[in-house]
Amino acid sequence: MSALASVSFEPLVEVEGLAKTFDVSLPWLNRVVDRKPRQFVHAVDDVSFTIQRGTTLALVGESGCGKSTVARLLVGLYAPTRGRIVFGGVDATAVDARPRVMRRRMQMIFQDPYASLNPRWKVRDIVAEPLREHGLTEQGRTSGADREALLEAQVGELLGSVGLAAADADKFPHQFSGGQRQRIAIARALATEPEFLVCDEPTSALDVSVQAQVLNIMKDLQTKQGLTYLFISHNLAVVRHVSDRVGVMYLGRVVEIADKAALFSRPHHPYTRMLLDAIPDIHMSGRARTPVQGEVPNPLHPPSGCTFHPRCPHANERCRVERPQLLSFGSTRAACHAVEEGRI
Repeated sequence: MSALASVSFEPLVEVEGLAKTFDVSLPWLNRVVDRKPRQFVHAVDDVSFTIQRGTTLALVGESGCGKSTVARLLVGLYAPTRGRIVFGGVDATAVDARPRVMRRRMQMIFQDPYASLNPRWKVRDIVAEPLREHGLTEQGRTSGADREALLEAQVGELLGSVGLAAADADKFPHQFSGGQRQRIAIARALATEPEFLVCDEPTSALDVSVQAQVLNIMKDLQTKQGLTYLFISHNLAVVRHVSDRVGVMYLGRVVEIADKAALFSRPHHPYTRMLLDAIPDIHMSGRARTPVQGEVPNPLHPPSGCTFHPRCPHANERCRVERPQLLSFGSTRAACHAVEEGRI
């Protein structure tokens, strides 16, 4: 099935007002002795977006903006503080809403292939673990030998789908390069035949040439199997290659979301413009560029109003006191007072 054939006007994933707060307070006794209050980090704050079936939404932003927390919330590794995640029409944040069948339908590819694979297990056991856990070997076979033979064939097929050989199943992770390890991680994620893959910076730990190989494998798999991706990255060149829509996050909030072509050609939010201006201009176009200024504020004490205002060249008094809402400007949604007022 092609990706185009699998695209539906109905979204597969709907995220509404998602938030996650972490308690980072000192132990109780230390707080009493030092007379300090409890402290909280709002890692994700009122994030909303949808992902159409068979498409890729990329989330970009500087380190610490909450991208990976969103990824973990979607697959159920974190419980949200508030908000809803609707997957295939089912509210996944409801109590007991993630039965085994739903967990099969969404999988995650982690950032570091050196840490996400068990070094003591052979590749066969790593890739076969989801098959065993979800009972995806043929139940009608009573012979243990028959089940193992079927499992071996399934593992070999999965490895072949990511460009590895069936004979690689007998090796350990340390016998592979970084790109090959990430292919193993992708094969493991595909074992349950998921509809939705959350990819948390899957190529950031790899060399540039290897990144291209892994990304091409992922795009081919999307075309063949109609997969839906949430792609987390800080590399805008990678995002331009793989995404259909792009969301820009800053300090736990989505500040702009648009189709890829619109965002790269006509960015609205000043933060998005700064991120694009930071890309090296290899074509030497001579276009005026504004480098990214300053640093991300301390998330324990975020600025009032628009959290980007200390770094924004267009900030005024309203930006310092009033929090902007995500509004529609044509096909783009942006949270910026300067865009709303027509100042940029």
